[in-house]
Amino acid sequence: MQDSGSYGSSDYGPGGSGPGYGAGGYGGPGGNGPPPRRRGPSVLSHLAVAIVVAAAAVGITLAVDHGSSRPASAASGTGTSVPGPGAVPGPAASPAGSAGSEQQAVNRVEPGLVVISSTLQYDSEAAEGTGMVINSDGLVLTNNHVIEGSTKVTAKVATGRTYAATVVGYDKTGDVALIQLAGAANLSTVPIGNSATVTTGEAVTALGNAEGVGSIIPAGGTITGLDKTITAQDESGTATPETLHGMLETDAGIVSGDSGGPLVTTSGQVIGMDTAANTSSSGFGQQQTTGFAIPINTALSIARKIAAGHASSTITIGYPAFIGIFTDGGSSSNPQVQAQQQEESGFGGFGDFGGFGGGNTPSCYQNDSDISVPGSVAPVSSGTLIDGVICSGPAAGAGITAGSVITAIDGHAIGAPASLSSVLVSYRPGDTVSVSWVSPSGQRATTGIKLASGPPQ
Repeated sequence: MQDSGSYGSSDYGPGGSGPGYGAGGYGGPGGNGPPPRRRGPSVLSHLAVAIVVAAAAVGITLAVDHGSSRPASAASGTGTSVPGPGAVPGPAASPAGSAGSEQQAVNRVEPGLVVISSTLQYDSEAAEGTGMVINSDGLVLTNNHVIEGSTKVTAKVATGRTYAATVVGYDKTGDVALIQLAGAANLSTVPIGNSATVTTGEAVTALGNAEGVGSIIPAGGTITGLDKTITAQDESGTATPETLHGMLETDAGIVSGDSGGPLVTTSGQVIGMDTAANTSSSGFGQQQTTGFAIPINTALSIARKIAAGHASSTITIGYPAFIGIFTDGGSSSNPQVQAQQQEESGFGGFGDFGGFGGGNTPSCYQNDSDISVPGSVAPVSSGTLIDGVICSGPAAGAGITAGSVITAIDGHAIGAPASLSSVLVSYRPGDTVSVSWVSPSGQRATTGIKLASGPPQ
């Protein structure tokens, strides 16, 4: 059975400035029972709360390293080290003891949970989610969409201490990521269960940073389905739909912010990772939530490959290579047409150059909030139009500006923006590539550019 809907930065809402972990495991002062959970998104949604500062219809060009044939040791070039597969636990051999109350289950799991805050500088956003400590040295399991696009990640553990985090690796198609808390030691870990033993009707509790309040809040329910296939898409419709298989279905009140949090049995074992939810309304004003969790066995299997440094067609180790440019997703190989399509779509501001942007285009950008169609476009018939370059990024350092057009990478001809990404896919941070480009005034240049580390995708 397959469900479909939307996912992603669902329910724009408050950030993580709310109360810390409260007594009794519920969050909030005194632990006098869980705060009420607000209803989640009205369509099938991934569950990272996003706080939007500003946005534009523009993307960051990265060399996302999927399918690289390089060995795991190549990850050292990204500044990321891999902990090894032994750092990731396996499923429980047998169920934990007898069932307990919801409070007892929460008390057993909550010390191993973290509240994740991600800064998406280039997208002018921030996001809030949840993670599970699976190794006492600070290895944390979460959803990929919690850290996707992040330029900075922090995690607050149950003691209230906040750690800076680095991305060990991620599987975008499986929506699983591993992050490492810097300098962490002797942390509490979550008790791992075995999702292969889960049955329908089984009582469960979903835990997470509900609505991004900055504390862990539980929601009880039951398992309502097994081995579900769901298709999720960003509510804005800008992200590519993502299909996830083998999901656990639950009627627990999973909401935005719960992403990466655990689905827990009555004995206090983690059997799933909260990932998506769908809230529907009845004719009488009642709402019903259907939540979906990645089985913990599946999540740990992917995490073990990441921890081993095994890059593949789906798994990226460390950070992708980054050239530091903003481009539009248009399909035309003609940069003049790319600019025209952006103008017609209402992208940015328009002005004095054939309907294209204003005459005072900044030399570089810190994020996408002020980008408009370039005021002047390089006079070439094929290549990728640069809408802007990121300040202090590789492209900016090479002298590339908005309105420039990249025509080749290491001799490979470039057309539409997708062709640029496809050529860059085999490179890693630290690699130097030969970039041929044309300035808005028509000057041609070929420059060696050293790729940096970019946000995970």
